[in-house]
Amino acid sequence: MLCICCADRTFFQVKIEIDINEYSQDDKPRPYVCTVCDKWFTQKAGLNEHKLIHSTEKLYSCAECGKQFISQSRLSCHKNIHTSKYKCTECGKCFGGSRDLAVHRRTHSGEKPFECNVCSKRFTRSHDLVNHSRIHSGENPYNCHVCGKVFTKKVYLNQHQLIHSGEKLYSCTQCGKRYTSQVSLTKHEHIHTDKYKCTECGKCFRSNSSLAAHMQIHSAVKPFECSVCSKRVATSGELKVHSRVHSGERPYKCLMCDKAFKSSGALSRHIRVHTGEKPFKCQVCGKVFSRSFHLSRHTTIHTGEKPYNCHDCGKAFTDSTGLFSHMRVHTGEKRYTCSVCNKVFTQKGNLDTHKQRIHSDTRPHLCPYCGKQFKTDMQLKWHVRIHTGAKPYSCRHCSARFIWNDTLKRHLLWAHNEGTWFTCHICQKKFGHSGHLKSHLLNVHKDVKQ
Repeated sequence: MLCICCADRTFFQVKIEIDINEYSQDDKPRPYVCTVCDKWFTQKAGLNEHKLIHSTEKLYSCAECGKQFISQSRLSCHKNIHTSKYKCTECGKCFGGSRDLAVHRRTHSGEKPFECNVCSKRFTRSHDLVNHSRIHSGENPYNCHVCGKVFTKKVYLNQHQLIHSGEKLYSCTQCGKRYTSQVSLTKHEHIHTDKYKCTECGKCFRSNSSLAAHMQIHSAVKPFECSVCSKRVATSGELKVHSRVHSGERPYKCLMCDKAFKSSGALSRHIRVHTGEKPFKCQVCGKVFSRSFHLSRHTTIHTGEKPYNCHDCGKAFTDSTGLFSHMRVHTGEKRYTCSVCNKVFTQKGNLDTHKQRIHSDTRPHLCPYCGKQFKTDMQLKWHVRIHTGAKPYSCRHCSARFIWNDTLKRHLLWAHNEGTWFTCHICQKKFGHSGHLKSHLLNVHKDVKQ
């Protein structure tokens, strides 16, 4: 039985329902506590080793991946990951020890032996139950020494403290991306080498485990199935993130604006909105981007490459996402429905924008120049260009520059005959935008049977 208490709050007893013989490692008494971060340990030796985290540099480095450790014993345990000593027979993922492997196996079996006696939610690890219990108790044991803000998890505190320091001393010489530690930089640099490179698509990864997980994408085998909608995915991580579509869970919370996300990657990308960080740089023109996907899409401007073609109309796209979205024009598929007015959309982004613009009265995006408020960040982004005079879209054929991407597309179509015309099947009149063609059909040929 684990007691959770907090001053001036209701006391809760969070019951851990386990078989002590089977899960003895998770149920051992933990009488030794770290005075710095309040972590508990079963043995004094474990506490003493843990204290090195707060006082000593990480002197032991893994020759395989560059990860550093505070002791030789932790490094030796980590090396088991590269030797496949403790390998999951279900998904092939490797671990540093038998206990980590045993905990991981519960993700395949669905076993969750730890239950919250307040809301009955179950967990695979006792540590997750302890963190969850703080939702009910209101306990926030981790305090920022700069601003006094409190957090339920140490990882949230660490993330928050970067706001105050803002220091990223380690910079990648290849792409300019910056990191707070040498370890993170070393892992990142593997992306620019062929050490962990996918033989199918050429994409590079930071570690062998990341590459192994990625290879599942190219395999026809998708061993993980969603119990709600029966969708099958290649990895347990994908399944875990997908399941949050049904549960509505968004465990990754931004400490700057309280917006929450379903995955850590989505949170990392979002944080760049606040920091302004754009770590991905085009080697041709020097333009920088906040996401690698945007850089990849941008480089096609210089190469002119559009490798994704629509089999129905021949229209070409720079990326598969654009092609998939376009295909819904032909299929008529609109899978996203507004819960307020039942209007349907082909893309989730369009649905989100619709809800914010039509059904919400909030205008959270403030122009720093004139104070005008906007409902979406894209509206603000477009508006700011009026003040700055920025024209980020340039024609590759002439010196013309434009504020909007749509204006550039029209320019390419009319001035350089580059792009796709939308032709009226009744009168053969041509249009540069599909919306203009639709308006034409409704206004000019409204009495003609389509």
